[in-house]
Amino acid sequence: MAYPINGKLLNFNAPQVMAIVNVTPDSFYDGGKFGSTYDVLRDAEEKVSQGATLLDIGAASSRPGADPISEAEEWQRLEAPLKTLRQRFPNIFISVDTYRSHIAQKSIDLGADVINDISGGTLDAAMFAVVARQNTPYIAMHLLETPKTMQINPHYEHVVRDVKASFHLKIEQLQQLGHSSLILDPGFGFGKTLEQNYVLLKHLSEFAELGFPLLAGVSRKSMISKVIGTNPVTALNGTTVLNTIALLNAANILRVHDVLEAKQAIDLVSFYNLAEK
Repeated sequence: MAYPINGKLLNFNAPQVMAIVNVTPDSFYDGGKFGSTYDVLRDAEEKVSQGATLLDIGAASSRPGADPISEAEEWQRLEAPLKTLRQRFPNIFISVDTYRSHIAQKSIDLGADVINDISGGTLDAAMFAVVARQNTPYIAMHLLETPKTMQINPHYEHVVRDVKASFHLKIEQLQQLGHSSLILDPGFGFGKTLEQNYVLLKHLSEFAELGFPLLAGVSRKSMISKVIGTNPVTALNGTTVLNTIALLNAANILRVHDVLEAKQAIDLVSFYNLAEK
């Protein structure tokens, strides 16, 4: 499977590494670490050199309990780094992490290849029309309610069936608009209990039955730290373990802070999958 966009081909014959490029001052792990466009560029250059094929740039934190920022502030943070990254990396896929349709459209106009929407269209009803207009590859993540409220007693009848049903609806809505370049993200940590996160991870391959590539984003999240007593800074080893499980369960994209380790996990799992049965 492959998605054509902006003269390039986003190919899923092998798993891909999506590198997180934060320009937020309050992200749960590296917020405020890259305070200038120059810092963002250096960070992106290192991640591309380590094997990232996608750069995911976000300007608004979606950590649990986060208050939304204004659309104007989000674009003010995003515009200059996006322009710089697009110019520096013409052949690398650039994804913009936003749930706002106007930000998505302006990002596409500046050359963004992918829109990564944490709400899967639920926080801005115009989002589907924006990505459908040019069949822009779109990552639909499952989110329960909003980042502000998502971790307040999240409830499902059955988390896998409920998330899958939500995806069925989104797929139908997008296909009615003529959109077919879709990537599904079950939204680890976004409105799920610790146990629900692991149920989703264990059953990740079931989402492949929907016919679209799967993204797994577990990097340095609390679903790691709550089990093994780490924190976002010390959760790299746990991240690699869960990335490996995700790859064995059909993940096509790993969204990560640490590219080198994710790429090594992909290489090892790929070699393992080729071993004689």
